[in-house]
Amino acid sequence: MSVIDLADFGAGFTADPHPYYARLRDAGPVHEVRAPDTGRFWLIVGHEEARAALADPRLSKSPATVGWTMLDEQVIGPNLLVLDPPDHTRLRKLVAREFTMRRVERLAPRVREITDGLLDAMVPAGRGDLVDSLAFPLPITVICELLGVPSADRDAFRAWSGEIVAPSGAQAEADAVYALSAYLDELIEDKRCAAPTGDLLSALLRTRAEDDDRLSAAELRALAYLLLVAGHETTVNLIANAVRALLTHPEQLKLLRDDSGLLDGAIEETLRYEGPVENATVRFSAEPVDCGGTVIPAGETVLVGLAAAGRDPARFPGPDRFDITRDTRGHLAFGHGLHFCLGAPLARLEARTALRALLERCPRLALDAPTDPGDWIPGLLIRGVRRLPVRW
Repeated sequence: MSVIDLADFGAGFTADPHPYYARLRDAGPVHEVRAPDTGRFWLIVGHEEARAALADPRLSKSPATVGWTMLDEQVIGPNLLVLDPPDHTRLRKLVAREFTMRRVERLAPRVREITDGLLDAMVPAGRGDLVDSLAFPLPITVICELLGVPSADRDAFRAWSGEIVAPSGAQAEADAVYALSAYLDELIEDKRCAAPTGDLLSALLRTRAEDDDRLSAAELRALAYLLLVAGHETTVNLIANAVRALLTHPEQLKLLRDDSGLLDGAIEETLRYEGPVENATVRFSAEPVDCGGTVIPAGETVLVGLAAAGRDPARFPGPDRFDITRDTRGHLAFGHGLHFCLGAPLARLEARTALRALLERCPRLALDAPTDPGDWIPGLLIRGVRRLPVRW
């Protein structure tokens, strides 16, 4: 099997990777590929193979499996995305004690209040960039309030986070990681010295397991980093991708306007059709792994294609059709297995609230310009646009 160079696909691959993933999938569910920024790795593009890989303990999340240390792990500390059991199990259990469904449900009125305020500011203009006006400020405000990050710091955080998920260069990425690490140290120390305020970070500082286990300073910093970055970047693009998909499929938008009971279906179909995470974060083969008839050798880097899995016709008939009445059960947009996204309920709550309020307040919502190919976020991790011009 020859190595496929993704650079040969050209700029069209960033703007619309789905035809290229379909071509790869037609040739087999697993391929050895190369990308300009990431080098050589194995890419899984079949749904069943992706689902199995996400839960396969032989595909480790720890870079130490292949002798690596990731920049963010080295500077900030090990987070849930780079740990295997038992370390992952221990940390997730500690986090789950505070990041509960009950806490998320209590956020619902505040999420609606923030959404309404953003729309109050947005609507009088008649047109604008939906990313800047709603899709970005809603989740960043929610996650910062949840963790207790001061509002004055959010613009700096936005710049750091953008460089981390879609770096403009190696030095810019490193600078952002170091700056965010220093910021989190200061924030955590401030909260350690202050009276508890009810935010999640203050609670995590004080949470203990039954055996008196608690988060170390490095673990708390790494967890705050993960929640801040993953807790808003994915939701920004879930909201923007949902709006874009509806506006480019007017018959589906009409269905939703006629029946608000289809709102959850619209969100789940967006997650399948154009989810905010294109490929899951890297895994490493601790031993040879047979995946769909292809043996991935030990010591290899593996990407599980969530976008590719969502368009697999073997699992979702007519996968390139956006259909909010579709049965989307089994989509992998939030992962599967031990590393299923801890923030999935919060992301769904924010997307549901934003979409409902936007459609209520803007009955004539439409795209104001076609999406420019250059608007799509580059790289293999995040799937979304930097801007979404709309009018209403």
